[in-house]
Amino acid sequence: MKVTEQDVKYVASLAQLQLTEDEQRRMLRDLNSILEYVDRLKQLDTSNVPPMAQVSDRVTAHGRDSRSEIGREDVLFGLRKSLPHEEALANAPESDGSFFIVPKVIER
Repeated sequence: MKVTEQDVKYVASLAQLQLTEDEQRRMLRDLNSILEYVDRLKQLDTSNVPPMAQVSDRVTAHGRDSRSEIGREDVLFGLRKSLPHEEALANAPESDGSFFIVPKVIER
């Protein structure tokens, strides 16, 4: 698979990006370079490489390593009740009584 100029222009348009001709050329070169590298990786023989269950050695068979913060309880993240709906809308510049009204930012 190879990325074309049209592909770069299309994705830039979807992302609302205005790329210069030089930026388009660099993007085309970089994306194709990445795809070439992935193709090279696909050619590697990984048949003798065991599958990994975890990518970090800090997780133990018991679920977490005492040195890490993996697996903390939600309460440690400051879990609390959310703001009541009416109170959240009370200070909104505009609402319809149920939702915030915001200006349209994407035009197509």
